[in-house]
Amino acid sequence: MFKIKRLYTFMLSRFLPRFLMTFCICLFIVIMQFLWRYIDELVGKGLSIDLIAELFFHAALSLLPLALPLSILLAALMTFGDLGEHIELTALKSSGISLTTIMKPIAILMVFVAIGAFFFMNNALPKSQVKMWTLLFSMRQTSPTLDIPEGTVYSQIPGYNIYVKRKDKERDMLYNLLIYDVSNGAMYPRIVAADSGRLSMTEDKRHLVLTLFKGSWYEEMKGGGGVNGMSGDLYRRESFHDKELVIPYDANFSRMDDETMKSQYVGKNIAELQQTIDSVRLKVDSAASLIVTRLRQQPVCGVPTQRTVFKDGKSTVVPVKEVKLEKRLNLDKMIAESPKSDQQQILNQALMRTTTAMQDLQFQGYSINDDNYVIRRHQIELMKKFTLSLACLIFFFIGAPLGAIIRKGGLGMPIVISVILFIVYYIIDNMGYKLARDGRWHVWQGMWLSSAVLLPLGIFLTKKAVNDSAVFNPDAWLNFLRRFTGLHQTRKLAAKEVIINEVVPAEALAQIEALKSSCQQFLDRYSGRQRYIDYWQQGYDKAAVKSLAEQVDSVVDHLSNSRDQMVLNKAMDYPVIRQLLTYRPAGNKTTGTVFAALFPVGLPLWLVGLRHQKNLKRDISQTIKTCDQLVAIFNGEYNREMEYK
Repeated sequence: MFKIKRLYTFMLSRFLPRFLMTFCICLFIVIMQFLWRYIDELVGKGLSIDLIAELFFHAALSLLPLALPLSILLAALMTFGDLGEHIELTALKSSGISLTTIMKPIAILMVFVAIGAFFFMNNALPKSQVKMWTLLFSMRQTSPTLDIPEGTVYSQIPGYNIYVKRKDKERDMLYNLLIYDVSNGAMYPRIVAADSGRLSMTEDKRHLVLTLFKGSWYEEMKGGGGVNGMSGDLYRRESFHDKELVIPYDANFSRMDDETMKSQYVGKNIAELQQTIDSVRLKVDSAASLIVTRLRQQPVCGVPTQRTVFKDGKSTVVPVKEVKLEKRLNLDKMIAESPKSDQQQILNQALMRTTTAMQDLQFQGYSINDDNYVIRRHQIELMKKFTLSLACLIFFFIGAPLGAIIRKGGLGMPIVISVILFIVYYIIDNMGYKLARDGRWHVWQGMWLSSAVLLPLGIFLTKKAVNDSAVFNPDAWLNFLRRFTGLHQTRKLAAKEVIINEVVPAEALAQIEALKSSCQQFLDRYSGRQRYIDYWQQGYDKAAVKSLAEQVDSVVDHLSNSRDQMVLNKAMDYPVIRQLLTYRPAGNKTTGTVFAALFPVGLPLWLVGLRHQKNLKRDISQTIKTCDQLVAIFNGEYNREMEYK
C-alpha cells in the first residue's frame, strides 16, 4: 500500500502556506500595476461594480503567468531559508537525509504545477485574454459621465467645446455659456453664447438636450458661389429667447463582440496558432514566389524574356532564347551618339520605369513584412505556452538551494533576493521578446533567452547547496580575492586557558631552525628579479611556496601552546605566506610562451607579478628574522635591539 513519508508531508506543510501567501501577494501587486496603467480609462465612465469586478477577474487570470514564477521563487526561498535559520535543515542532514531528498516532494509538486501552467496557458488563458481585452476596449469607447466643470473648457463631448462660468446645482442651471460647435468640420464652426441654460439627457441616453435662454447664434455657412469676383461665403447670426440644442452623446456601455479578439493571437490555443502560422507563411511564400516570377519576366533592355506561342488553338508561354552578341554593346556610347531630344526621352523613360518598379516592390515588401510580423507574434504566443512551465521549475531550483545556502527566513532577505532575481529575469525576458518581435533574432532564441540564462544559475546553486559549498561565505570570497590582489593578512594569537600539549623548547627550536633553512634555500634559489620570458615560462615554484606556507603555519600552531606571552607575541610576527596566482600564472612552458607573445597583455601582468614576488621575498625575509628572534628568546639572549637589525 502506498504511504506518503512523514518527511514529505512535513515539507509540503511548510511550503504550501507560504506559496499560497506569496502567490496572493504577487498577484495583488501585478493587478495594482494593471490598475495604475489603465486607471485613466476606467474612472469617470459610470461603469457598474460588476463590470469592474469582471475586468479585474479576467485581468488576474491574464497576469497569472507573471505572478506564478515570482511566488514560487519567494516561497522556496522562505521555506528553505527558514529551515536553515532554525537548524532544522542541519538536523535533517545530520540524520542522513540529503538535500535532494528534502527537496523531492516540493519538486514533484512543482512538476504538477508546471503541467497545470501549460494547460492553463493553452486552454484558459486565451479565453481570459479575449474577455479582458474585449471589456477594456469596450470601456475605452464608452463616453465619460457628463460633468461640466466651472471656469474651464469641457471637451469630452465629440465635436463640441463647452464653457460654463458658474453652476447652480440646486436649481440645475448653467450660467454664462459659450459653446463652440465643430461637428460639421473646423472650416464651418458654430458659436453659441447664452445667458443661462439647463442640461438634460434623453431616456435612451443617446442624446444630450441643452436648453438655452437669452443668447445668440453665430454660424459660418458653406458658400454658394461668388458674384462679381466677390467671395460666396455666407454667415448667419440669430438671437433667441429660448432654444433647444440636441447633441449626439451615447452614454450607454456597449460590449464589443468577442469574435473580434478571438481572431487575434491572444485568443488562440496551440493548434489555432500553428494553423494561422502555416496559412500566413504559405501566403508569404506565394507572394515571394510571385515577385520572383515577375522579376524574371521583366524585359531586359526592351527584349522580352518570354513569348506566347499559339498552336492547335492553345497558347503556351516559352522562354526566349538568349541572343549572343558578337561584341559587347556600349550603352553609354549609344546614348551619347543619339540626338539630344532622344537622350532626354530615354533617361526619362528609364527613370519612370525604375521608380514604378521600385514603388511596386516596396509596396509588396511592406505587405510581406506585415505578414512576417503576424507570423512572429503568433510564434511568440506559441512559445509562451511552454516558457512559463519551464520558468516555474527554474525558479524553484534557484530559490530552494539559495534558501538552503543563505539560511534566512521571513520576509526580509528572501524578498530582496527574489525581487532582484525576478527583475533580472524580467529584463532579460523582455529584451528577448522585443528582439524576437522585431525580427532581429529568431523567435525561439528571444523567447528562450531568459530560461537559457537562468537555467545554469539554478544548476550551479543546486550543485553548491547539495555539496554544502560556501558560496556566500565572506571568508571564502575574501581568500579568493586575496589570491588575485595580494592583500596582506595578519596573525592573531591569544593565550590558551587550557594547554594539552606543552611547548618543548628543543622541539620548537628544531622546527624553527628547519623553517629558517627552508626559507633561506628559497631565497638563494630566486635571488634576482625574473626576466619577462623567465616569468612566463618558469615563474616561482608554487609547490615550494605552498610547502613554506604549511611549514610556517605548523610552527605557529606549535608555538600557540606556549605559556610565555613573549613567545606568543613574537609568533604573531610570522607573516602569512600567501599563495597567489601571479607567482606563476602559466601552468606550463607552452602556455607561458603564448602569454609572453601577447605583449600588451603580458607586460602589465608581469609588472604585477614582479611586485607580488618582491612582497613574497619580503615576507620570507621577515620569517627568517622572526626565527632568529624566537631562537634568542628560547636561549635567553633576546633584547630589544634585535628588533631593529
